[in-house]
Amino acid sequence: MADDNSIFIGGKPFMNYITGVVMQFTTRGTSEVVIKARGKFISRAVDVAEVARRRFLEDQVFVKEIKIGSEGFKNNEGRDVTVSNIEITLTKKA
Repeated sequence: MADDNSIFIGGKPFMNYITGVVMQFTTRGTSEVVIKARGKFISRAVDVAEVARRRFLEDQVFVKEIKIGSEGFKNNEGRDVTVSNIEITLTKKA
């Protein structure tokens, strides 16, 4: 179940995610946005959060919380795999 204020980071162009975060705060008036990523996209999620916060929404949002973890599942070959994940919560300054 996806939350309305979540941005899932994947293989799309970098600026698509920045635009998504900025749109959540400006157009939709959301007070919090959660940037989520798994595996190799974790560094991209951090970059999205930092660029959105420092270049596009400067002095408007800050990092409220960062959650890290991992989850296990079976891949296509039937092997057990563990993948790290991250959730970065950005929130508007009061």
